[in-house]
Formats: sequence, structure tokens, C-alpha cells
Amino acid sequence: PYTTLFRSLRATMLNILDTLWALHQNPDLDPAPLLEAPELSADEGQQLQLQLLERWLEQGEELAGWKIGMTSGESRNALGDGIRPFGFVLRSRTLMSGASIPRKNLYKGGVENELCFVMADYLGEAATPERAKSAIAGVAPAFEINQKRLPPGCSAGLRVSDNLSNWGIVVGDTVPLVNTTAELTELEVALYSQSEGEDEQLIERVPSQGHIDNHFESLSILANRLHRFGHTLAPNQYIITGAYGKTPFAAGDFRGDFSIGIGGVSVQITA
Repeated sequence: PYTTLFRSLRATMLNILDTLWALHQNPDLDPAPLLEAPELSADEGQQLQLQLLERWLEQGEELAGWKIGMTSGESRNALGDGIRPFGFVLRSRTLMSGASIPRKNLYKGGVENELCFVMADYLGEAATPERAKSAIAGVAPAFEINQKRLPPGCSAGLRVSDNLSNWGIVVGDTVPLVNTTAELTELEVALYSQSEGEDEQLIERVPSQGHIDNHFESLSILANRLHRFGHTLAPNQYIITGAYGKTPFAAGDFRGDFSIGIGGVSVQITA
């Protein structure tokens, strides 16, 4: 009976993985089969997510970095107190500031301001906030491009296995930490949008204080969690750490303005 149960569970996980893989290729497919999937823990979802990453790598993709989830705003602790799952970022979807992305490639989702860290050194087991601070090359203004692929009501583990909705990131210039004008706890981030023929509009201005986890604690939590699953933060990887302002996809120009000398980032979504 145990062998039969194991085979059944393995088949179920493979079916979930196959459905997720299909949705990542074609996000407008019907995701309803996932509503029949069993409840998954965050750790089970994390294992499936890494299998999803392996499929991308087998297709010739490269890993560009990672994200740490559930660190800010309404999503903070959404999977449970202190649970901070990770996601992966693909090289082909790591774009530089000023990039244009066709709206048709994105399906449903939104643009989010996020602070990005650029790694200078490895960071893994027994990472601390102090070690994390010394392991970075600097910080950069960034956007996360999130894609909604799952049906409403999916379990926490499925959200993790779906790579926490990540589609890709847009990154501005790297600023060494010594060149910032204040501590990251003083950072404020503004999100602007501009439709064709219209004036630029401020969508949201968000301070770090009271909104987001300490960034260096987030980096150390990410490094330690990655180590548990056989991975490590590595030089030149990009790490995004949580949303500030956010807005749904629409054709137009989007700009993020980061205070304390970090600068700005822009992306265009074309019709």
C-alpha cells in the first residue's frame, strides 16, 4: 500500500508540474485543473518550483537571480507568520531600464516597484544580515513584472510552485551602498505611469518604514532558505526583495523613482 500511495502522490505532483509548465508557456490556458490539486505546504510548493526551474534550464534558459516573497504590504506573512518563500528570475526576462515589453506577452498581472540587490559574493548557509550587507555589490531600482496564471483560491503551496507569479524584472543602474545618502530604512519609492497623449500620473509613493521587512534580514533569510533547498546566492545575481507601489498592466510608460540616491527605472508596455 505504501508503494501505491507513493506512486499516486508522485503522479499527482507530476500532473501539477505539467499544468504549471503549460501555463508558463501559455498563460491564457484554462488553469481550472489546479483547483482540483491537493493542498500543498510552502515547502512542497518550493520543491515543485525548483523542478519548474529545471525545466526552464533544460530548454536553454539561464538563472539570473531570485526573489524573496511575502515581505511587504498586504502580502506580508500571507502564507503564515515568518514564512518567506523564494522564487527564481530567468536571464531572458531580466531586462534593463528603458526596455519595452509587448502587452500580448504578459497576459494578466502588474508592474511593481522593488529594490534590487546585486550580489558581489556568495551567500548561503548561516547567512546573517551583516554578512548579507558585505556580500552585495550594490542596490538598483527595479520593477518586478508579475503574471497572474493561477485561478483564485489556490493553496499557498501552489502559489509558491507557480514561482510566486514572477514573469521577469527590469533593473536600473547599480549604486554602491556607500553612495546612498541614508539608510535603506529611510527609502521612499514612487511609481508613475503615463499613457500616450496624457500627463504622467503618480500612482503611489511608499516609504520603507512600516511597509517592508528589513532588506538585509530578507537577504539572509533568502540565503538560508535557498541553502536548505540546495542553492546559494552567487556573484552577479539580481535579488528582488518586495513590492512598494504596484499597478495592473496597461499600455504606457512606467517609471519608478527611488530616494536616497538610488535613482530611477523605467519600462514601456506596448499595445
